[in-house]
Amino acid sequence: MSGTITAVCISKAKGVRKEPVPEAQLCANWGIEGDAHAGKWHRQISLLSITSVDKMREASLERGIDLAPGDFAENLTVAGMDVAALPIGTYLTVGDALLEVTQIGKKCHHNCEIFKQVGECVMPKEGIFARVLKGGKVSTGDKIEVWNGIPVAVITASDKGSKGEREDLSGQEIKQMISEINGEVIDYRILPDDIDILAGAMTELIDQTGAALVLTTGGTGFAQRDVTPEATLKVIERQVPGLPEAMRRESYSKTSRAMLSRATSGIRGKSLIVNLPGSPKGVRECLQVIMPVLPHAIEILRGTGGECGKQ
Repeated sequence: MSGTITAVCISKAKGVRKEPVPEAQLCANWGIEGDAHAGKWHRQISLLSITSVDKMREASLERGIDLAPGDFAENLTVAGMDVAALPIGTYLTVGDALLEVTQIGKKCHHNCEIFKQVGECVMPKEGIFARVLKGGKVSTGDKIEVWNGIPVAVITASDKGSKGEREDLSGQEIKQMISEINGEVIDYRILPDDIDILAGAMTELIDQTGAALVLTTGGTGFAQRDVTPEATLKVIERQVPGLPEAMRRESYSKTSRAMLSRATSGIRGKSLIVNLPGSPKGVRECLQVIMPVLPHAIEILRGTGGECGKQ
């Protein structure tokens, strides 16, 4: 499903009409740069179909009021796509940016400018809201379409790497391989081997940044500073033992030291966290094992796929 952006609009205050601009900068986990509705919340971007605008425009002309895109405080006016029919959780690509639909409609506040003039506003019923998972420029005429990929966050746990003393080849390996299952890396961090820092990052990447899959590399061994599994267990709600079991089984066919891996995996909300080894070779071998099932796992978590038992 796809459409076209017919207007990009922003305003410096809430409750007023937005003014059309040729293009705008969308910022990850924020919204449109310079827009009053931007912020770290779930309604960072608003979208409305041009058919909804035209419907209200036709009705308002009888009152001598000529409405246009932006008058309903929507950021993006869309042609060729019924945005109100998109389910919550739908991913959308627009320009260089990636969005996630977070709300359909809203409670109407009767103090908005359009309601005062027309007595009705279409935004509460037919508008939708989204958060920005990946930033980028959006312009009038850009294509907007439903995206069926996986927003991925990568964490490398490494004291030396976080200080710039070691090149992160393992994280780069993940970023390269994940494209094979239509994964899009929306955040990448190199962090010290610290439980609280790692747990805080995992929580933020899922709850705020919107990653559906968090892949960590490093910190799964026996060393005193190897605490990635502990950080993971601190934030997940349910464990997924099958994934690390499969990775250890594959690694054991090559080295008996695979038995020493403490990697874990689990679910937080509708997202999945998986610990991978700290070497590029280990990442490659283990990720190859689990990648075929990751898209289905994410579909089940997000409610967009069928049950595992069905053939």
